[in-house]
Amino acid sequence: MGRPGTAALLPAAPGPETGPSRWTAAEARARIRAGLAAPTAGTAAGFTQANMVSVPADWAYDMLLFCQRNPKPCPVLDVTDAGSWRTVLADAADLRTDLPRYRVWEHGEIVAEPTDVLAHWRGDLVTFLLGCSFTFEWALLAAGVPLRHVEQGRNVPMYVTDRQCRSAGRLSGPMVVSMRPVPAGRLTAAVTRSAMMPSVHGDPVHIGDPAALGIADLARPDFGDPVDAEPGDVPVFWACGVTPQAALTASRPPFALTHAPGRMFVTDTRDEQYRVA
Repeated sequence: MGRPGTAALLPAAPGPETGPSRWTAAEARARIRAGLAAPTAGTAAGFTQANMVSVPADWAYDMLLFCQRNPKPCPVLDVTDAGSWRTVLADAADLRTDLPRYRVWEHGEIVAEPTDVLAHWRGDLVTFLLGCSFTFEWALLAAGVPLRHVEQGRNVPMYVTDRQCRSAGRLSGPMVVSMRPVPAGRLTAAVTRSAMMPSVHGDPVHIGDPAALGIADLARPDFGDPVDAEPGDVPVFWACGVTPQAALTASRPPFALTHAPGRMFVTDTRDEQYRVA
């Protein structure tokens, strides 16, 4: 039986005593294994979330170098041994089953979007877990910065920019950003709170005119859902861990696995471990 549809399972706005924000990381992963396929924004408050990309071992050095050269969109939290589906970020988790939805890539094309990758797993895969901006959203909320995508029950909007990442071996491609509309009076809070967590993308890469990033229309994100801004909101753009997927599209390795955008791996690591101030 397939997993339930996304619309009915989107996390509610953080706060309810029994809602997704109150789940532990282990509870969230258990629900995901049981069929929850929704975006993970607003889920398991206080637990770090991570992007995932798995590549064959002969591409692993290229990916590691790509992340090292582009730390803003690709901050590395863990790298597994070849073939391993375990991570120190959540000892009991299974990276083949514990994300809400995956993407299977062949030669730069998405060929499937399953809810587990047991049938696609290979013994030569090296998995990279990268910081995710969902992690600092709790700090934004605590500072009075609203999260419009969570309020509206939507996935965060993400856009491919015209800013090219620094290439690494066979990998190259543009930076991807996530966008959150922020009230003008809360911009300083949004910048300072996210800057305290550089391992999950840190401070924004741009504030204001999307055209400066080569984004033509905020209503048409490349990934995720469009979000309605409120009067006085300003678009704020953070580097995004979907960037390696843009590199897969551009560089066309023979095989890869990734998370589906917005559907992250919920780790057992606490957010404060990545806070620098």
